[in-house]
Amino acid sequence: MVDSGVEWLQAIPKEWITRRIQQYFSVRKDKVCDKDYIPLSVTKSGIMKQLENVAKTNNGSNRKKVLTGDFVINSRADRKGSCGVSPYDGSVSLICHVLAPKHNICPFYAHYLFRNYYFSEEFFRWGTGIVDDLWSTNIERMKKINVPIPYFFEQQKISNFLDIKTAQFDSIIVKKELLIKKLEEAKKSLIAEVVTGKVKIVDGKFVKRKSEEMKESKTIYGIIPIRWITSRLKFISTIKARIGWKGLKASEYVDKGYFFLSTPNIKNRNIDFENVNYISKKRYIESPHIKLKKGDILLTKDGSTLGTVNIIRDLKSEGTVNSSIAIIRSKHEINSLYVYYLILSNYTQNNISIVKDGMGVPHLFQKDIKEFDVIIPSDVEMSKIVEFLDCSTLEIECIVNKIKNQIQKLKQAKQSLISEAVTGKIDLRDWQIVKGESI
Repeated sequence: MVDSGVEWLQAIPKEWITRRIQQYFSVRKDKVCDKDYIPLSVTKSGIMKQLENVAKTNNGSNRKKVLTGDFVINSRADRKGSCGVSPYDGSVSLICHVLAPKHNICPFYAHYLFRNYYFSEEFFRWGTGIVDDLWSTNIERMKKINVPIPYFFEQQKISNFLDIKTAQFDSIIVKKELLIKKLEEAKKSLIAEVVTGKVKIVDGKFVKRKSEEMKESKTIYGIIPIRWITSRLKFISTIKARIGWKGLKASEYVDKGYFFLSTPNIKNRNIDFENVNYISKKRYIESPHIKLKKGDILLTKDGSTLGTVNIIRDLKSEGTVNSSIAIIRSKHEINSLYVYYLILSNYTQNNISIVKDGMGVPHLFQKDIKEFDVIIPSDVEMSKIVEFLDCSTLEIECIVNKIKNQIQKLKQAKQSLISEAVTGKIDLRDWQIVKGESI
């Protein structure tokens, strides 16, 4: 190994050379129409045919041409890692750079080389701008970045080795992700069965109720226990939300003050009170109806995360919510945790999907939230349900978080392997495909 003289590469095999990107790749600048060349999406998973849920351009006739084997990378920092070798002829947005490999470059080696973590950071370092969504690396600066170039046969070996090894990593990751999905479905099913009385809690375990113990509720919850009553959310709680921000600007945020929560803060069981913005006392007191209290249920009523729900289990300082979140506050001594689980259940979530409005951005009106069906057991049974679900869902979430950590470590190990291979830290000159392995 010798010092490459390139900071992001450090040492490389002595037989390798480093050269600027422009010496081994030409820039493809042809402009085409997406009617002639299918639109492609440049993602962190590589280049694929354009996804249905991405924002479509209004200027389909002004796109960059891509040919099979071209390397494509999104120039913007907020899309860091979105790149890859294209398996298709097609077209991409003008914010992407398209590079065609010249002689002595294996496209699949380039695919791994440019997708490794250290190159991604180096690409970002060569960028210019003010903030992430405005920071980008233009093609002239990108062309000057030095990259490692092994002999062609070694490039092929590296790409073949990584094809096999990354596929093994991906296979394990997919299995773990499927396990998470099954656990999440099991949790939802458990909540739905318990919170609607289809099963009852006996000595800390759930037991299916007999048919003679049930009645038709004529609500979204179907059959419920005979002694349970039906109502509407507006009769057992208050529903409040901020109407706009009264001209609030980001420049008004303060370093210390009253926090306000947004949807990313409430996605996990434990609400994130750390990564929040703060507003002044003047801004805080102008909306007294949405000052947070312990036991408040938070429901996202706007956007793609509509229906996300959480509850304030603990509150150490004063705060509020942004305009995308409604606050549901139980009254008449109704257990707020029970109402939280009722809203979290598949029954209510499915109802939200039905009543939501909005042509572009999904929206849930307060008047619709107020009309949500609710079912109410006795105080004693309500407490049993909450205690059981708190315990059971926490156990499932702990298992899920453990698997997520395993996935994260697998992804890090995969990325580390790619970086080590494409920079020559692993000697693959004598590596051979083992019988039974396939590319």
